[in-house]
This record gives sequence, structure tokens and C-alpha cells, in this order.
Amino acid sequence: MPDLDDLQDGKNYHIGVPMQSNAFFLKGSNSLDWGMKNRLARVFNPATGRTVMLAVDHGYFQGPTTGLERIDISIVPLVPYADALMITRGALRTSIPAEMSKPVVLRATGGQSILKELSNELVAVDIEDAVRLNASALAVQVYIGSAHEHQSIGNLVKVVDAGNRQGIPTLAVTGVGKELARDAKYLGLATRICAEMGAHFVKTYFCEKGFARVAAACPVPLVIAGGKKLPELEALQMAYVAIDQGAAGVDMGRNIFQCDAPIAMIQAVRAVVHDQEKPDKAYELYLSLKKDAPRTGPSAGVPNRSRS
Repeated sequence: MPDLDDLQDGKNYHIGVPMQSNAFFLKGSNSLDWGMKNRLARVFNPATGRTVMLAVDHGYFQGPTTGLERIDISIVPLVPYADALMITRGALRTSIPAEMSKPVVLRATGGQSILKELSNELVAVDIEDAVRLNASALAVQVYIGSAHEHQSIGNLVKVVDAGNRQGIPTLAVTGVGKELARDAKYLGLATRICAEMGAHFVKTYFCEKGFARVAAACPVPLVIAGGKKLPELEALQMAYVAIDQGAAGVDMGRNIFQCDAPIAMIQAVRAVVHDQEKPDKAYELYLSLKKDAPRTGPSAGVPNRSRS
């Protein structure tokens, strides 16, 4: 323990050397508190300013969708290749080993199913439980233009305020109903509203026309959703163009865990996002890794664990 024996005066004061005050690497985040920045720096790679999030929270309204029937079997092997895991608290507690060191983006809203109006959500996680689960961020669905737009924005405000008190950032997720067009005008409106309401980063869809304007007008980082399952090359092309036009990462689910070779696919996505690999080259990487990869996609059987 410290004591007073042999107490010496300090001498390395570096007088004349200005104290460094570096800007934080994510846009719109420089004025945040230390804990908030630290958690964002877990979700986003400080070396590239980007993230590859793995979205596996679909069960909160879809149930056991293809590829997520057994999260402990299909998803756990993918976790080491992701920068962050987007998941519900139930799936986290039951299916993800506590030894996992990846940051958790915790699904914080819910309350509906595919059988009902999707926009009718409520805040579904108490902030104290998010702290117990060591969440690095909280995810809130926001339905601009839907029947429950006001309610979903209210959910966002509640979670942002609760997260701010604990130093946990909030991810706003723009939900788009079937009747709404996923064009630059709508996405620009939805993402800007989320940022203005206090979201620290926003997940939205990519649009082929005008996405650069959507990204530029949003004062916090944008992460694109993978959306429905696409052919692997098309998914890689989408990720590449989105990053090139200002996205700070991807949050992919079905385009990874519904592949025949999910581990190969997530590595190809990482090459695009973090290494700026061209889609064709990333697809070649996917095919090369796929040759030697065990079948872990939705068509694979239960792996033989007798040797482990």
C-alpha cells in the first residue's frame, strides 16, 4: 500500500508541452462523456471508424426465423468475427457464453409480432437490466410515418434519457412499413429525426439514389441494415457502395447467418467495411473461404461436438 517512506518530488512535468485534446473519431460524438465514448469505441473500430455488427435480434417479433432456430449453434461461432452483437436480453442470457468479449447492442423495444401492427412497440428493457448485462448500446425501433409514429419516438426519447444517465449510447433503428418507399427523401427524414431526438447512431436502409445525401444530413454515424437475403455478391456490393457514400458500417443478419458459409461471408463483409476491398475481390475471398468452411448455415445439420 502507498506510504510516506522515501517520498520524492515529481520532476517529469513536461513544461512547455501542451496537453493533448484529440477529437473523438466518430462524427457528432465529440461532446459526449468519457463512458459514452468508450462504449461507442467498442462498437466502432477506432482504427477505421467503422463497424460490422451482427444482427440476431429478429426473434423478438419473428420467432425462430431461418438461421436463428438455435442461436447457440448457428450464431456463437460467428461472434469472434463481428465487431458487435445486436441481440435481445433473452437470447443473450440463454444462448451466448458470458466469456464473450464483444460489445452488446441490446434490443430495448418490442411488444408486437408479425401477426399484428409492427409499429406498436413499447420500451421492453429497464435501464438497470441493461447495466446488469453490460450493454454497450441500446437499440430502439422508430417508425416514422407509421400508425404509431408518436409512440415510437417517445420510446426513443425515454431510452436516450435513461441511457444518458448511465453513459450508454442509443442506436435508433428506422423501421419502414410496406406502404412506405425506402427512398432518400424518406430515409433522410427518418434518420435526421432520430438524430435530432438524441440517438447517438442510427441504423437505416441503403437506397441506390441519394444515399450520400442521407448520410451527409445525419449528424451521427449511419449503419446500414442488411435487409432481406441477397445473393452474396449483391450484398457485398451494397455494403461497398454504402460505405463509399458515407455509412459508418453495416448491421447484417440474414445476409450472413442465412448463407451456406456464414463464417466466410462475415469475413468477406469485414474486408469490404474495414479494408475497403472491392466487392469482386471480397466475393473471391468468400468463395475461397467457403471451400474449406464447415457447413454452418440454415441448411446444415447439428454439428458433431463429440470431439470437443
